[in-house]
Amino acid sequence: MTNPSPHRPVHAVAVIGGATAGAEVAGRLAHLGVHVVVFEQNPRPYGKVEDGLPRWHRELRLKEYETIGTKLSLPGVHFVPLTKIGRDVAFEELARSWGFSAVVLACGAWRDRPLPLEDVDRFVGRGLVYQNPFIICFNHANEKDWSGARYETPDGALVIGGGLASIDVAKVLMLENVRAKMRARGVELDLIELEVKGIPKTLAAHGVAYADLGLKGCTLFYRRRIDDMPLVEAPDGADAARVAKVAAARQRLLEKAREKYLFDVEPLAAPEGLLVEGDRLVGLRFRRNRHENGKLVPTDDTFERRGSCVISSIGSIPEAIRGIPTKGELFAFTHPDLGRLADYPTVFSAGNVVTGKGNIVASRKHAAHVVQSAVAAFLGVGEDGHAGEAALTDPAREAARALADHVSEQVTARPALDDDAWAKLLLRVEARQRAVGYAGGYADWIARVTPPDLE
Repeated sequence: MTNPSPHRPVHAVAVIGGATAGAEVAGRLAHLGVHVVVFEQNPRPYGKVEDGLPRWHRELRLKEYETIGTKLSLPGVHFVPLTKIGRDVAFEELARSWGFSAVVLACGAWRDRPLPLEDVDRFVGRGLVYQNPFIICFNHANEKDWSGARYETPDGALVIGGGLASIDVAKVLMLENVRAKMRARGVELDLIELEVKGIPKTLAAHGVAYADLGLKGCTLFYRRRIDDMPLVEAPDGADAARVAKVAAARQRLLEKAREKYLFDVEPLAAPEGLLVEGDRLVGLRFRRNRHENGKLVPTDDTFERRGSCVISSIGSIPEAIRGIPTKGELFAFTHPDLGRLADYPTVFSAGNVVTGKGNIVASRKHAAHVVQSAVAAFLGVGEDGHAGEAALTDPAREAARALADHVSEQVTARPALDDDAWAKLLLRVEARQRAVGYAGGYADWIARVTPPDLE
């Protein structure tokens, strides 16, 4: 038995996904006396913290790893890695027949929102790249035993997006191309140091101007105004003065990022068509928008841009799970905050699987206190570098704690599991753990599956 408890369990809850939201739900429920089984599709439970945050967010990542590990090591929490619900275990079976008092979906948003152009996905790998695999590669490709997809960072790329993640993509491109050009001059630049100091200051220290490198740079295309970029959220019910203040803050943040990392931005430009040569995507046709009475209005003005590749960073949505009904790109939830499913009265949801966003701020409702300084720190343009960016995870934790309290209230109102039901459930959990080679507890497992060249 893993993580044994000296007390007979009263209720057992399955949590699907072990990253920030899932670990917070598991930890909170465990403290409330509920036994929790965390099913994680990857060897390590860090989710977007590991695979979605570019590797210069070193301190934030290590802090999150520690926080997640502390919660998943609690008595009463049973960790089941390498188990994807819908593939290795049927969702309907887990929700209806395993014997859990409740199931919490916290599996995040890992599927890139498709670029809305007809037939564009036939060019994936031939001029079109999506954000999630691109950043995953950037974070892991330096590992000796990395066997996943590899992507280049070609100069002159077109980035389609507008949020924090798309700025991260632009930064990866600019930093890696500057490093390549300096490497050709016999100078090896450290990625983390370059990101912290910025491109102009780093090059100046070596007596080089950016123009000397002969780079085209990348361009970020955004269909709305810079004022509208979702870098800082306006609180619900904000008056006109507050909205204007938020818009000004967005402009300042983006300008600082552009000054430090030298990428270009084309606002009010919506992709409309493909530029193709042979079997490759070589660029896009855009239509200019204008902002009129609070609405976007397409104009008659179109233009074309060619680039080394197109990287789509227009958002992430949950991966489909067989057995869960969908509505458009999202699961068909009947409650926007609790993520309820009409066909499964004991299922709840937390984090990005509810919001349909793959960013670090998982809950807009709980994000009002995330201040501009935390976003500036995340972007790398804060006065003290990345100090303070950890505040961006607070909304996810608050939302997860609130959901865990609600789930606890719901399940404790139901009949408790008797000894026989708990024993049968635990046998199924332990059988799955054995099937993936998990034994000896959470800390031993993490030590075993963490590559020596990975933090």
